[in-house]
Amino acid sequence: QVQLVESGGGLVQAGGSLRLSCAASGRTISFYTMGWFRQAPGKEREFVAAITWSGGITYNLDSVKGRFTISRDNAKNTVYLRMNSLKPEETAIYYCAARPEWTPTYDNWGQGTQVTVSS
Repeated sequence: QVQLVESGGGLVQAGGSLRLSCAASGRTISFYTMGWFRQAPGKEREFVAAITWSGGITYNLDSVKGRFTISRDNAKNTVYLRMNSLKPEETAIYYCAARPEWTPTYDNWGQGTQVTVSS
């Protein structure tokens, strides 16, 4: 199992930026695909972006392309999500998750970090 701890959330004005971090422990994430998800109040959790062990990136939401950047530092066992030009509708709890490269299911989750974007 991989333990994941997110940080970097907070309150930001619309148009502002935040960088979320996800620190992993328990085992190396080198062979894990790492993902970021978010869940807004009253809505279902949605997949935002993922990065494979080799750096392959997927942005699931057209709305974040060009504004969000996912990255990883395997040496630090950490994954990041840089978010620019944030919008109030992106207020949510942001979760980090991990899955072994050879499985389709994210089975390791962090506790989440709150991002609040004020208008």
